Amino acid sequence: MARRKEEAHGGHGWFVTFADLMGLLVSFFVMLVAFSNQDAKKVQIVTGSMREAFGVQKDFHVSGVVEIDGSTPRPKLRNAAHIPPERSSVTPTPDEHGASLASDREFALAVASLRQAMSEYPELTEASKHIMVEDAKEGLNIQIVDQDGSSMFPEGSKEPFERTRAMIQKLAAPLKATPYRISIIGHTARAQDKPRPGYGKWELSLDRANAVREILETEGYPSANFYIVAGRADTEPLIPDDPTTAPNRRVTITLIREAPPVPPNLQP
Repeated sequence: MARRKEEAHGGHGWFVTFADLMGLLVSFFVMLVAFSNQDAKKVQIVTGSMREAFGVQKDFHVSGVVEIDGSTPRPKLRNAAHIPPERSSVTPTPDEHGASLASDREFALAVASLRQAMSEYPELTEASKHIMVEDAKEGLNIQIVDQDGSSMFPEGSKEPFERTRAMIQKLAAPLKATPYRISIIGHTARAQDKPRPGYGKWELSLDRANAVREILETEGYPSANFYIVAGRADTEPLIPDDPTTAPNRRVTITLIREAPPVPPNLQP
């Protein structure tokens, strides 16, 4: 009888052992996490990609080279056109510019290579809040933007800060590796004070775009690959709802989506 009572009270001993094992495993993994060193920038890349892939964020954020907290918010998508149902198709076709699917694939590969090359420069990663890379209808936009309290150019000056110059010099190398032409467009924010007599926002935006061109050309970017260098003043704000905000002051380098130029010495 005594033996039966002992078995009755100790029949669930396996459960206690199992619970102890689970507790030890949980403690083990907690210690692993506590002692591990997480790469904050890689975590931000993953979280940013997951948010935009699954569409769980309420606001659309323009990503830089690295997704960071405080990226410039944009309230709506750009280049989003409504397509009537009768014009929709599951088969991609060339756009109205006549670009073939083969050239689109080549451009996509060039863009992927450019993004990869840019991510390998620590200087560009550190300045990611000032560099925004986004797809556009005309190609790939690489935007060098101001942030509140941190400008890329001195106020009213066409010459960039030294840190801006160093950043543009680093951009030259991956740009040279692509066969596509680029356009450089300068933009200003809507100024609340009166411009200098004889030198306004149009002149300033053009001179800043030309300053970027000069730096790229000095670093070996082919002069024949410059398609457009222009200034748009404050006519195309990045954030239309707040035309005076700092990110509207920017220089946009666009890798143009087109068929690569044919080498002049190519024999048919």
